[in-house]
Amino acid sequence: MTEKDAVIIGAGSGGLSALRQIKNATDNYLMIDPGPLGTKCARVGCMPSKALIKAANDFHRRHKFQSEGISGAESLSIDPDSVMEYVRGMRDKFAGNMEKVTRKLAGDNLIEAKAKILAPDMVEAGGERIKTKSIVIATGASPLIPSPWREFGDRILTSETIFEQKHIPKKIAVIGLGVIGLELGQALSRIGTEVVGFDMKETLGGLTDESVKKRAIEAVGSDFPIHLGEAARLSSTKDCKITVCYGDHCDCYDAVLAAMGVSPNIEGLGLENLGVELNDRGLPNFNPKTAQISDLPVYIAGDVNGCRPILHEALDEGFIAGKNAAAGQDDCFCRRVPLRIVFSDPQIAAVGYMREELETTGREFVVGREDFSDQARAALEQNNKGLLHIYADNQTARFLGAEMAIPGAEHIAHQLAVAAQNQMTVFEMLQSPFYHPVLEEGLRSALRNAASKLKDKHTQPELLVCGSCPESPLC
Repeated sequence: MTEKDAVIIGAGSGGLSALRQIKNATDNYLMIDPGPLGTKCARVGCMPSKALIKAANDFHRRHKFQSEGISGAESLSIDPDSVMEYVRGMRDKFAGNMEKVTRKLAGDNLIEAKAKILAPDMVEAGGERIKTKSIVIATGASPLIPSPWREFGDRILTSETIFEQKHIPKKIAVIGLGVIGLELGQALSRIGTEVVGFDMKETLGGLTDESVKKRAIEAVGSDFPIHLGEAARLSSTKDCKITVCYGDHCDCYDAVLAAMGVSPNIEGLGLENLGVELNDRGLPNFNPKTAQISDLPVYIAGDVNGCRPILHEALDEGFIAGKNAAAGQDDCFCRRVPLRIVFSDPQIAAVGYMREELETTGREFVVGREDFSDQARAALEQNNKGLLHIYADNQTARFLGAEMAIPGAEHIAHQLAVAAQNQMTVFEMLQSPFYHPVLEEGLRSALRNAASKLKDKHTQPELLVCGSCPESPLC
């Protein structure tokens, strides 16, 4: 029997993050993963989807050429199958690099096999039993496919299979319009696939602010039809590969892209052998600030924990799990401000508290609003659409959060995340410089709008008075 200080189950982003911390404390570790190596983000997630979106948006811009004096747009064409070949090439490059990183980082301590937990201090892999002082579970998650849908076989596509298609189906129903469904659905529609979107929730991209949501639905709906608020039903007939019904209407499709969330990769993992209660998803409760399961020397990180299936969260959770697993303790770590981005057009983002969360808790807040249909830089880019809402505490003026469906949301969301992380007030945020003409001026307008609703409580100017300036004059 082999004895180790730590065993990491899963070589994805969370597992690699944990490994980096464990290696700082010991060389006596094992990383176990059945493969394929290369991380989910590089193989089937963040990277190939962004390559597809880039190609789709490039082709879509042809609609703006004539107004800019550029002729010949009507002669442009696109081959969806060739686009996917390009995407796979980019994917293979990123995934190949990550596989090399994984093998270099793990060294000779990598077992490419499926692991099973036998006890809080015992793991089995590759026919070998390993006794360990600590375990990090980072097995990731896979796209959720309802059991009845599995009878449709390869007519059900997911984010893990769509990029492998040598021939893109002519007509696809996208079921689930969260991050993955929205990004892939819009991109596929822009490269020539007939796409129809469905979601049983009355929202898009996870938005909870009704006004922002409405603008997002209007904008995305101009690319492909969207049906919200009722579950889609699937069936099959001899004349149709797959039938999707919504309400009283049914239509025939070549395939369905299932984008209804993810399911943790825990089948056969042996979580029942930890001796703790499992919830209805088969997962143990854990402390998100320590990554520890109960009082066991077992830690869980990344998409498998069912919390926030986002790469930067997986990296942080892996860091926490690795630190504590290596030290054999339960140090508590602060988590970063929530940040969510959908790379649609317009981009959708949320920072900090979402509107629904604030309203549910009864917190008093004001809303700063900016309509990007009138935003100068967005108009110059012929992409002036969408709405930005920021939320500030009614008493302290502290920035609490934001929801937006606007061009350039990925950048504005990061600027707002820094403000939220540093607990800045609306007035402190307004003291930052804003260049012209940039999309960020729309953020300043939203901040000013919020400040105008707080002026009876605060009189802080946008420019600091002399004596409190952080910099010497420039001239």
